[in-house]
Amino acid sequence: MTVEHLQGLAAFVRSVEAGSFTGGARLLGTTPSAISKSVARLERRLGVRLFQRTTRAFSLSAEGQAYYDRVAPLLKGMAEADEVLMAPATATGRLRVSLPGDLGQTLLESITSTFLARHPGLALDVNVGDRHVDLIREGFDLALRVGEASDSGLHARSLTNLRLVLVASPKYLKTHGEPRTIKDLAVHRHVRYRLGGQIFPITFQNGRTLFPQGTFDTDNGEAMRTAAINGLGIAQLLSTTVQADVSARRLTVVMPDVPLRSVPVQFLHGFGRSVPNRAALFMDFIAAQLEALRKDDSNCGK
Repeated sequence: MTVEHLQGLAAFVRSVEAGSFTGGARLLGTTPSAISKSVARLERRLGVRLFQRTTRAFSLSAEGQAYYDRVAPLLKGMAEADEVLMAPATATGRLRVSLPGDLGQTLLESITSTFLARHPGLALDVNVGDRHVDLIREGFDLALRVGEASDSGLHARSLTNLRLVLVASPKYLKTHGEPRTIKDLAVHRHVRYRLGGQIFPITFQNGRTLFPQGTFDTDNGEAMRTAAINGLGIAQLLSTTVQADVSARRLTVVMPDVPLRSVPVQFLHGFGRSVPNRAALFMDFIAAQLEALRKDDSNCGK
């Protein structure tokens, strides 16, 4: 395989990943014209059109899709092989990550301002949402999960445990009263978290579980926070994600002396024991951020 052929493969794969020749050029540190020429030479060598081009955009042809499905894993493997020989502090290549909605929003500031500044050779593709992605089928490298992870055959790296709290707006508590016991809590209006059709219960540190009636159900932590601020009911949320609202008195911690069970946070990945530097360094960075959040969180609602 010639150097020109390798350059053409890289230009092709990165353009597909970025969605344009311009984006591919940015990833490879070259010009859109150079990328276009490399892809054109690859097409001539293969004797097929890899892209269907129009004046506004391009898309993969059927042949291009089939070729991408086969060569993209090869380039990824070559990049991972290069990383084995690099210094441990180096993160290069491309990393595709799934982050949960509310916690992901909290982490994005440090990821974009600090982590990527430390690793300018890394391209990061981040999905923020509470849907549990299929890492293997959807091509994700890492998924950060809050709560117990199902046995998916993936490898897990435990990071920390985060505290949950019950919160409600001062307006709601003024109208409906503040619960003092679990029995009181059961008759209140609740903003509930639903994922995959399943309602997540309120689980207390002593093991007792409550399945309250909901007036607003959603699969997104940020939506729960908004609903609680607007007085729709009591919500169970990560303490780290509502610290600012509690400090600003937009939300009040309900029953602070009856603690809830903390939830584990872990990364899931399919790398096995040979985790590439870019993934290991990202996991190390997030672990440190979560530990700092956990410590800062200790006074929330107290």
